[in-house]
Amino acid sequence: MKNFVFAIVGALGNVGEEVLKILEESDLPIKNIILMDVGHNIGKKIFWREKEYTVFESKPDGFLGADIAIMSAGSEASKELSPKAVNFGCVVIDNSTAFRMSSEHPLVIPEVNAYELENHCGIIANPNCSTIQMLVVLNPIHRKYKIERVVVSTYQAVSGSGIAGKNELKKQIDAFSTGKKIISSVYPHQIALNVIPHIDFFLENGYSKEEMKMILETAKILDPNIKITATTVRVPVITSHSESLNIQTKESFEINDIKTLLANSPGIKLEDNPEKNIYPLPLNSSGKDEVFVGRIRQDFSANNAMNMWCVSDNLRKGAALNAVQIAKEIIHRKLVRVP
Repeated sequence: MKNFVFAIVGALGNVGEEVLKILEESDLPIKNIILMDVGHNIGKKIFWREKEYTVFESKPDGFLGADIAIMSAGSEASKELSPKAVNFGCVVIDNSTAFRMSSEHPLVIPEVNAYELENHCGIIANPNCSTIQMLVVLNPIHRKYKIERVVVSTYQAVSGSGIAGKNELKKQIDAFSTGKKIISSVYPHQIALNVIPHIDFFLENGYSKEEMKMILETAKILDPNIKITATTVRVPVITSHSESLNIQTKESFEINDIKTLLANSPGIKLEDNPEKNIYPLPLNSSGKDEVFVGRIRQDFSANNAMNMWCVSDNLRKGAALNAVQIAKEIIHRKLVRVP
C-alpha cells in the first residue's frame, strides 16, 4: 500500500492539535506530514512520532507533494487555499463552513453517508460539530423508524470558540474565585457561572447561524424531509457538547428496541442506567471517540416520540476524528486523487 503525505493547516489550533494526536495513534500509512499555520506559530517545532517538524506559513506551495490536507483554519483561509491545494493534486478535508452547503462538495459523516465520498471532486466538507454527534445518533433511528421531526437543544462547550473561549472561561473562574473584575471579550456576556443562548451571529429569521447550520446540514446529510428545529446554547464547560433530542418517528417503536439499536450502531456508546446515576457527561466523554447516548425515554405528549441525551467531545468526533475517519475512507476506497 502507498504511504501518504498529510498536510495539516491550522496545525497548532485546538482542532489541528487533536488531528495530530489522532493521526499519531492511527494505523494510517503516513510517510510524512506537512504542518502549516499563521502568525506567531510559524517556525515552531513539534515532535510527531519521535521526529521533529517545523510549522510553516499557510500558503499554496505548501501543499506540493501532499496527498491529503486537513484544513482547520477558518472559512476565508479555506476558500483561498483549498482550490489551490486541489490544483497540486491534494484531496482537501475542510473543517470550516466554506464548502458545507455547496452542492458540488460532499458533506460527510462516515457512519452516516460515507458513500457520498465517491462523488468528491477534490474538496470534502466536514460538518458542524453539533450536527455530527446528533446525526450519528439519528441515522440508525431514521433508517429503521423514519424520523419525521426533531427538536434539539444544545449545551455547547467553550472549546467550540477555540483557544480564546477556553482561556476566557478559565480567566473568569479565576477572577470570580479571587474577587477580581470579570472581563468578557470572546462572548457578549460572562460565561463563567452562566449560560448564553447565543452561538455565532443571529439571522433575520431569529435563529442563530449555528442553529441554521444544524437544520440545513441535517437536510443535506440525512434527509431533507425531516422537520427540525434547534436552539443552541453556550455553557461553562471546557470540552464536549451535550444535546437534548426530542424525536418523532413515522413508525412505532419500543424504547428497549431503540436502546438495543443504538447500542449496536457504529460510533455510539450507550450509557443509560439513571437509577444508578449512569448517563452521558461532558467530563466522561472528553478525549473519547464515541457519541454517548442515554436518558432514552418515551415522550408521552406525542405519538411515536422519544427523548434522549447525547454527549460527544466536540474537538474529537465533532471535528478532528471525523476528518481523520474521512481520510481513512478515501484511502480505503482508493479515492485519494483529484478527478
